[in-house]
Amino acid sequence: MKKSVIVLGSTGSVGRQVLEVIQKEKNYFNVVGLTARGNFELLQKQIDAFLPQAVALVDKRKAKKLDTAGKRIRIYEGEEGVTEIARSLPTDMVFSCIVGKAALIPTLEAIKAGRDVALANKESMVIAGDILKKEAKKRGVSLIPVDSEEVAIFQCLKDNSINSVRRIYLTASGGPLYKWKGDFSEITPQQALSHPRWRMGQKISLDSATLANKALEVIETSHFFDIEAEKIKVLIHPQAIVHSLVEFVDGSILGQLGITDMRLPIHYALNYPYRRESYLPFLPLTQLEKIGFESPDFQKFPALRLGYEAGGKGGTLPAVFSAANEVAGEAFLKRAITFDRIPYFIEEVMKKHKIIYNPSLEEILNTDEWARRETYKLMRDL
Repeated sequence: MKKSVIVLGSTGSVGRQVLEVIQKEKNYFNVVGLTARGNFELLQKQIDAFLPQAVALVDKRKAKKLDTAGKRIRIYEGEEGVTEIARSLPTDMVFSCIVGKAALIPTLEAIKAGRDVALANKESMVIAGDILKKEAKKRGVSLIPVDSEEVAIFQCLKDNSINSVRRIYLTASGGPLYKWKGDFSEITPQQALSHPRWRMGQKISLDSATLANKALEVIETSHFFDIEAEKIKVLIHPQAIVHSLVEFVDGSILGQLGITDMRLPIHYALNYPYRRESYLPFLPLTQLEKIGFESPDFQKFPALRLGYEAGGKGGTLPAVFSAANEVAGEAFLKRAITFDRIPYFIEEVMKKHKIIYNPSLEEILNTDEWARRETYKLMRDL
C-alpha cells in the first residue's frame, strides 16, 4: 500500500526535491496535498503531475488562477488554508518544507492531528522545539529530521541513549565565504548565494554564507535530541561527505557519510522507519582524496557565536535570533544593508530582549513579532 504524503512548501527548493524523489519512486508514495506561497505557475504544474486531493496557495489573488477543472481538487487560500490542509487532510506523513517561521503553525497542527512529520524546516524546532516535541510525544507521532546533519545524528543515535553521548559534531561545508580574505562589507548577494556544494534556496544559502544556518542547527539539535548546546561542536568540513558525527562516553565515534545531495536524507525520511534501495548514486569511497575537519572562525562569523548564546540561554532568545536573522538577511538580499551588518543587527536585538523562560506558544509568536519590529526599527534608525 502506498504511503500518502502532504508537502508543505512544495514549490521551494526542498519541496521540489521531495516531489522528485516521490516521482522517481511513485510505486511507493501518493501525494494527497500540496501548498505554496505565491508560485502558482509551478504549483499548477505540480497539480497536473501529481493530482493531489487538495492544494493551498497563500497568495489569495493567485490562488484564483489555479486550474483544477475536472480534477476534483479542492483549493484553499491564505495561510489558514495551508494550516487547514496540514490539519484536516488524511495522510500518513506531512513533509514540512516551508521556509522560516511560517512553517510553525501548520507543522504544529499536523502533529496535533496525529500526523507523522518530516521536518525540513529548522526554524520551527529552533523557536518552539519544546512545544513540538511535547505535542509529538502526547500524540504518539514521529518527528523525522530532514536536514542532512540532523538525519546523520538521528541514524547514529539509533538504539543509543542520549545519556551515553559525550559530544555531537555538526559538520559544515563553510559556505562560499569561509576562505574570503576581503572586506565583508563588499560582499554581494550573488557572491553570498553561490554555495560551492549544496543546491538550496536563497535563505538557507545566505544563512550558510554567514554560518547562521549552522547556528540554527546547533539550537535545532539541542531541542531535537535533548542535549545541551555546549555539547554540540561545529566542524568545518569542506568536502560535505561526513554529514555529522556522534561521540560516545566510551570514546567511540559514529558518523554518517553519503553523497552531497539533499535527496538522500529526503529518501530516508520518506521511507522511515524502513530502508529502501534508492535510485540515487552511491558514494565512491575509492575516489575520495581527502576528508578533513577544522574549527570554525567565530570572530569572522559572529552569527555562529550568537547562535550558541541563544541556544545556551534558551527560552525566547532563539526566537529572537531566528527572527532578526530572517529580517536582516532579507534586507541584505535587497541591498538595503551590507553583509557584515547581518550579525550586527542580530546581536543588537538580542541585547534588547528580556528572555521569557518556558514560554507559551503565544509568547513565542509575540517575541518573534517583537524581534522583527526591533530589527526593522534599528535598520531604519541606522
